[in-house]
Amino acid sequence: MKLRRVVAQNLRRLRRKGGLTQEELADRAGLNRNYIGMIEREENSPTVDALEQISKALGVDPVVLFQDR
Repeated sequence: MKLRRVVAQNLRRLRRKGGLTQEELADRAGLNRNYIGMIEREENSPTVDALEQISKALGVDPVVLFQDR
């Protein structure tokens, strides 16, 4: 599976598990809601800095975003 897809699926799963909307996650991470949506739809590859911000906002280790489930 492509890494972009793995990150997208993990991001969506963790966001929903936390009961967050894309907008709420974006606010917590200091990012744009559209950017979060584009990552989840595999339309954009997040930067390392963005992944760090997202993982902090989700309260998970960044490695979790890369785990193929």
